[in-house]
Amino acid sequence: MISKELEKILLRVEKPGRYVGGEHNQIRKEWDSVQTHLALIFPDIYDLGQANLGLAILYDLLNKRPDAAAERCYAPWVDMEERLREAKLALFSLENKRPLADFEILGFSLPYESIYTNVLNILDLAGIPLLSKDRNREHPLVIAGGQSCYNPEPMAGFIDAFVIGEGEEAANDIVNCQQSWQASGGTRAALLHQLAAIPGVYVPSLYAVSYDADGKVKDLCAQDKSVPSKVFKRIVPKLPPPPTRIVVPNIEIVHDRIAIEIMRGCTRGCRFCHAGVVNRPVRERPVEEVLQAIEGSLQATGYEEVGLLSLSSSDYTQILALTQQVHERFAESRIQVSLPSLRIASFSVELMENLKDLKPSGGFTLAPEAATERMRAVINKALDEEEFLETVRTIFEHGWLSIKLYFMVGLPSETMEDVQAIMTLARKVQQIGKKAKGGRIRVSLGIGSLIPKPHTPFQWAAMDSAETTREKLEYLRAEGFKSGIKVSFNKPDETVLEAWLSRGDRRLGRVIELAWQKGARFDAWSEHFNKQAWLEAFAEAGLEPDFYAARARDEAENLPWEHIFTGVKKEHLLREWQLSKLGKTCEDCRAQCYRCGVLDAYGSLRPAADDYYWGCP
Repeated sequence: MISKELEKILLRVEKPGRYVGGEHNQIRKEWDSVQTHLALIFPDIYDLGQANLGLAILYDLLNKRPDAAAERCYAPWVDMEERLREAKLALFSLENKRPLADFEILGFSLPYESIYTNVLNILDLAGIPLLSKDRNREHPLVIAGGQSCYNPEPMAGFIDAFVIGEGEEAANDIVNCQQSWQASGGTRAALLHQLAAIPGVYVPSLYAVSYDADGKVKDLCAQDKSVPSKVFKRIVPKLPPPPTRIVVPNIEIVHDRIAIEIMRGCTRGCRFCHAGVVNRPVRERPVEEVLQAIEGSLQATGYEEVGLLSLSSSDYTQILALTQQVHERFAESRIQVSLPSLRIASFSVELMENLKDLKPSGGFTLAPEAATERMRAVINKALDEEEFLETVRTIFEHGWLSIKLYFMVGLPSETMEDVQAIMTLARKVQQIGKKAKGGRIRVSLGIGSLIPKPHTPFQWAAMDSAETTREKLEYLRAEGFKSGIKVSFNKPDETVLEAWLSRGDRRLGRVIELAWQKGARFDAWSEHFNKQAWLEAFAEAGLEPDFYAARARDEAENLPWEHIFTGVKKEHLLREWQLSKLGKTCEDCRAQCYRCGVLDAYGSLRPAADDYYWGCP
């Protein structure tokens, strides 16, 4: 129920629907009916977080336990934060409107680094000490998981324990551990040691870091023998059935549709791609399981649009059978089905025919990433230009009028000629479209700037400065304007912030805290990004920003994230880094196994069932 104080506040904020809960398919349990209460927190606004598939999966899974209740919480927008502080009200969950401090476990989803200051803000609004070392037995256990946790060090001081890898099984293990500890009456230190024994759980307070005179990590090691020296990511051998009773939001959100993951992992080996490394191996859901999930979700939600998600949907081995059966089973429902991630190399005319029957609203998206053969060899994204242009022609001829192309700038060894080639290729696409459909067609470019992410072959590369990146992006924007091609990109300074945080060590925690104290929050939002606050925080912490972004890493350097093991061996990443510098490509892992390490580390987990596909041979 909404208290009178909260009701008054909601009358004075933008989009009160972000905070009231009560949505269709919400799961609300009586507070005293369960033993363990978990708050699943997305540290950005409801409009973004409600679409997060990872939290939706955990919400469904944990609420199936009769002894636990999972509730949701999102970062309040700046107007709501102001109202809460004025009224001295603590931040609360949506289901029971309980203060976050009342929960036994707070689970933060950290899919990207630019929400780190929001985590601190949420803890502060909840009245919970920011630093793990300042919490006692009465405070909630603060857990974090998500893609950015593969380098947990910048947030190590604020988080009690990180889930490294996939959370479906680890979440239940953590609840069981917390319940056992609570019954024992043990100390908080005892709980942290018990958590560290769970596969895939990293407890940073049990590890010590030392640095060389030049500021590089000298050593990061466990403080006693009971704690593993390396934390192996958690992997779910067989994906559980997708949730179907997803919460239908009160207000319009991004990706407002049914989302069903058809495949996890990727075998393409693009050298810039963090997700392609950390999500190995490939695991596919059977076609019938996907069809049942679509049917169940349509009945439970009333949605009319379905997104079939993966890193590379057209690499799903049964993609033709799936799209054909979706059309046959749901033709009368007139639902729209989209495959957001299509690889040009695995595209086919037959797939295009199937997609035509399922034609979603909007345009078509392709990701060449680089526009010259040389640069595509550097990033290991082999693509024949004639094949690509023929695919474009097929798309336009099958009725689509809009194509968006994704490229990257700042790739290793990139020259201005490589950047100029992006616009040259875009104009070729535009001409093909005009020839096929006339002046109605639209071509747009989405330009990403390379961040050499941890656990990728490019983790040793230097990053372009903001000034160099700005020059390249301004060239593309100006040339696009001349040609009627829309060009969109993130601001270079915001990209550099992501680089600082993703490539940082444990000392970055002090920078994050200082930046938050100086007003930094919602750093992913251009209108709120406060570069000056971050620069002042670096200066006050005695750290140099370029040390984390612009600096190339020596291959012998001890990187801050090396105690986190994704299953892909360092030797494999080094080999790919050397091949990149030589401009040599490797085949898809499905065609040839390069012994990256995932099969060695996790091959014993492979399900025996013949109908369940793993991408490793």
